[in-house]
Amino acid sequence: MNDLASPMGREWLGHLPSFYEVIKEFRLLAEAEGEELDSLVTAIDAGFNQRFIDSATWGLARWERELGIKPSAGQPYDQRRAVIRSKLRGTGTVTARLIKSVAEAYSNGVVEVAEDYAGYKVTVTFVSTLGVPPNLADLEKVIRGVLPAHLRIEYMFIYITFGELEDYGTTFGTLAGLTFGQLETWEGP
Repeated sequence: MNDLASPMGREWLGHLPSFYEVIKEFRLLAEAEGEELDSLVTAIDAGFNQRFIDSATWGLARWERELGIKPSAGQPYDQRRAVIRSKLRGTGTVTARLIKSVAEAYSNGVVEVAEDYAGYKVTVTFVSTLGVPPNLADLEKVIRGVLPAHLRIEYMFIYITFGELEDYGTTFGTLAGLTFGQLETWEGP
């Protein structure tokens, strides 16, 4: 029975009395039916995975359609998932906690939100991400969509300073071969 290629065929044949295992016709039938059942199980699993943001691929289009999101052409799955998550989180009364939740969905890191009511301003600081997060344009659109129009929003980013480089025992001169983008996310030697 173990020489059947189809896992479902082996399982199907295992449910029959053991004397069927040696009959060639039943083995062929188990293999053929098993292949069809394997295909069905694979299709069911693939469809099921599309119902969850973290495992969806082609199913992201349905999430986006349901939420009124227009993805950019060629946008990676992880960025599309971040947009969907933040759109789902971005409903209800606008609070610093809501803005923090939305922003963290995009940055995949820790974000601090400071409100300045007198200055009509909200400041989002990316605490655990060096440089500008790759999906900032989408984040700005979503936050602008939930934030009241009279409030302005500022983004603060963290970069490596000259002093921090010295703590690593290096200088900018030793980083001559790195691009600006690489420097934005550089974590040290």
